[in-house]
Amino acid sequence: MKILTGNDLRTGAVIWWTGRDWSLHVEDAGDVGDRGEAILTEETGARRVNGGVVIEGTMTPEGPRPAHIKDRIRALGPTVRPDLTLKPADPDAGNWVI
Repeated sequence: MKILTGNDLRTGAVIWWTGRDWSLHVEDAGDVGDRGEAILTEETGARRVNGGVVIEGTMTPEGPRPAHIKDRIRALGPTVRPDLTLKPADPDAGNWVI
């Protein structure tokens, strides 16, 4: 599957394309198939995302998971302090990255 990610222009937060809008949570990402570049062109032009890229992902029971570790780290948040991640109450969140 292919998913879109980028950074919110207002906050700089990592965001994921859901199919209709952007979300902070990779679990909300939708498969864009071969439409990724067209969506990015439109979203970048509308100034809703910065630095957008189409990446590979796999579907898991919990939702989409980026194929590359760099993007899994981006999806979780800072790895130096688990309390700053998007899943601070999940003691196994770091295992999701690896």
